Amino acid sequence: MMFTGQIRLWSCLALLCVMMWVSPDGFSQAAGTGSVELYAEEGQKALAEGRYSDAAAAFEKLRALEPNVAEVQANLGLIYFQQGKFEQAVPVLREALRLKPSLTKTDSLLAMSLSELGRYEEALPGLEKGFHKAADPEMKRMCGLHLERAYTGLQRNDKAVAVALELNHLFPDDPEVLYHSGRIFGNYAYLSMERLTEVAPNSSWRYQAMAEAHESQGNSIAIAEYREVLKRDPNRPGIHYRLGRVLLAQAEKTHSPEDTAAAMDEFQKELALDPTNSNAAYEIGEVQRNAGEFDEAQAYFERALKAYPDFEQAQVGLAAVLIAKNQPAQALPHLQKAIAINPDDEVAWYRLSQVQRKLGNISEEQKALAEFRRLHAKTNEQKLVNPVSPPTEVTPQPLDANVQ
Repeated sequence: MMFTGQIRLWSCLALLCVMMWVSPDGFSQAAGTGSVELYAEEGQKALAEGRYSDAAAAFEKLRALEPNVAEVQANLGLIYFQQGKFEQAVPVLREALRLKPSLTKTDSLLAMSLSELGRYEEALPGLEKGFHKAADPEMKRMCGLHLERAYTGLQRNDKAVAVALELNHLFPDDPEVLYHSGRIFGNYAYLSMERLTEVAPNSSWRYQAMAEAHESQGNSIAIAEYREVLKRDPNRPGIHYRLGRVLLAQAEKTHSPEDTAAAMDEFQKELALDPTNSNAAYEIGEVQRNAGEFDEAQAYFERALKAYPDFEQAQVGLAAVLIAKNQPAQALPHLQKAIAINPDDEVAWYRLSQVQRKLGNISEEQKALAEFRRLHAKTNEQKLVNPVSPPTEVTPQPLDANVQ
């Protein structure tokens, strides 16, 4: 996968950080001082205001009068870069660096111009230097984004991933960084799976990769793929659980008791292989809870929590069973634990309000209910923005059907 198109241009603030102030003190005495000062003032003002055509005209005239002033060349190269005229920017920036090699930001700008032209090998030294050594955060960010693209274009995908990880660490809330990093990670995952198919097309790992891909898309083909894994490696941990999850998802669509029974059988097989698999125990407990088999459900929820005490969904599920068995006092600590683990769990807050009502704690009931309503409204807003729910590792605890 190749990245094309120009990476976002700098803001005016970032431009001012790069722009070199052109002082008449550095001009030769032979040039007309009045004209030089006029063009310098016009060019710098236009550049600062983002009027790049006017800035280019002024600095081109200034360069004709003073071709040996590095700052003039550097500013003109910056203007060409902002205009997307990378072919013109490269020789001008090279000349600026020849005249004054200490212009470090100009060095980075040259590297980014070469990157925009697809001349990645030439761009690499400047991009690597700018990304790893630049003190200015915006310069580091821009060099990093171009470095990702250069490494990808040169098929050095492991290095592109390393840069993406560092950029995510440095700029965790930057939408442009997140977008490009997502593409890098997706590309690397695709290439890794492609390589797996090439080197081991009939391996259990290849079938597991295919099964997980189909499962993530809600495709029942995952059932056959997981069964192929088990043919090759019957004792691989986690596969019976994953197969059970796919069968359970299919049962929700078909309402088939046979699919539910098959899912339960896979969860039991997982527990036979790994008695500490809390996810499998939880899923069995949830199916039994929905079937009204509360004593059996309680036993499996407790089994899940014995192996994994911070299993939030199991805490909420066990509380639901205890509420159904009219044991609100026993349910209370499980809901309090779940909320301590995840304060944004709206189901836990709703069930806590039920427990407090049963216990006669009216003020606590109102507090829990108010927090539930706040979180529920937030959830509904998020659904309007993104109606597709992200995949979950276990079946999430649901709200009661009558809750709006």
